Amino acid sequence: MNKKAKWLSLLLTIVLALSFTACDSRSGSTSGSNGEGKDTPADGKNPVTLTTVSMYGGTDPNAPNYQAIISQFMKDYSYITIEDDSQVSDQDWKTRIAADFAVGNEPDVIQYFTDANASDVLAADKFVTIEEIKAEYPDYAKDTLASALKAAANPDGVERAVPTNGYWEGLYCNKDLFKKYGLTIPSTWYQLIQAIETFKKNNIVPIAVSLNNVPHYWVEYLLLSAAGPKGYKQIPKTVPAEWCEGLAMFKTLRDMGAFPKDTDTIDNELASELFKTKRAAMKLDGSWYLSGIPDQQNTVVVAFPVIPGGKAPEGAMVGGISSGFYITKKAWKDPDKREAAVKFVMANTNKEAVTKYWGGNGRAVAAADPVKNMTPLARSGFDYSSKAASVSTPTDARISQEAYNTLIAGIVDVSTGAKTPEELLKEVLAINAKQ
Repeated sequence: MNKKAKWLSLLLTIVLALSFTACDSRSGSTSGSNGEGKDTPADGKNPVTLTTVSMYGGTDPNAPNYQAIISQFMKDYSYITIEDDSQVSDQDWKTRIAADFAVGNEPDVIQYFTDANASDVLAADKFVTIEEIKAEYPDYAKDTLASALKAAANPDGVERAVPTNGYWEGLYCNKDLFKKYGLTIPSTWYQLIQAIETFKKNNIVPIAVSLNNVPHYWVEYLLLSAAGPKGYKQIPKTVPAEWCEGLAMFKTLRDMGAFPKDTDTIDNELASELFKTKRAAMKLDGSWYLSGIPDQQNTVVVAFPVIPGGKAPEGAMVGGISSGFYITKKAWKDPDKREAAVKFVMANTNKEAVTKYWGGNGRAVAAADPVKNMTPLARSGFDYSSKAASVSTPTDARISQEAYNTLIAGIVDVSTGAKTPEELLKEVLAINAKQ
């Protein structure tokens, strides 16, 4: 080989060596543990983007807890990016979710209903069962009480969702307003009527509610109060007289001036503000509402008073476990997303997370640590739910989503007298019978 060829060979060797060194240098700069350069994480995992949806959106008191868990989760697993789309679970949201599942646009992980509210989504058959997940990941849902998993089972008895907390519904009262006007916190229907009449005379909204948006809690308690737990839990084929008596109370209360004047047009968020700002004396709502109330000292939650002639015992309560985190088959079938989805659900349902979500409100679904320094309002909620004479799940856990939507949509007409309770219930039961 001549000198020129030897020189060219040596030059080529040097160039190749420098190229490999540069590549190694660039590779090293993107694989650090600080999360930078997710293309090649330090642990060798492929980068994953999980699409997630939950009910912890908007003004939900647990929204900050959920976002904090997501933030910490992405720090703990630098190769996983969470693209979250959480919103308040109103009727429009339910309809959109059902549509997404129908057209194959479901997320990887979703916190959704577990009862009849989930009927449309469950019909798409796109969730993985807990049994299947635990076969590969034995620690999945390990902190969740067995009784809670059973309570969160879908209507077909199959466990697919891991819950974060249970709930109850009750009557919230601004104690300071009752004290100001010499009123007793209502434990009887007579005391409730007295309060309504007094507050109306003093230009205070007696009961904060949006009949067009979220009359749900009133529907449930009026039916439960009138029919009693046994009659309330049935799925009737013909219209029960007790159900008519319960719904008829909407017109009675409206005629008394119990509701806001614009109850047909305001949304639930505005109704909530009326109560929180002391412009309304009472609000029927769930345990999730408790932590968002500013005045924890002068607010109390009590049992709903039984209506005249009602069959419910004093202290009958609406409550249960109606939602949980699901993993979709789309994520499960993706080798990289499968483990990421499991980790994400576990991050939201372990003992520490459940304690945060529970916060002393509602019903804990794990052996949560006791909450220290409970506020007077939180204590009243704990006492109220602990002393419940009975616990019944809401109507939407037993009838089809379309039937329940029709029931809710008809409440304004029932309250104004444009439609009788019997007419509305006939329509609801006819729709339910088709399912």
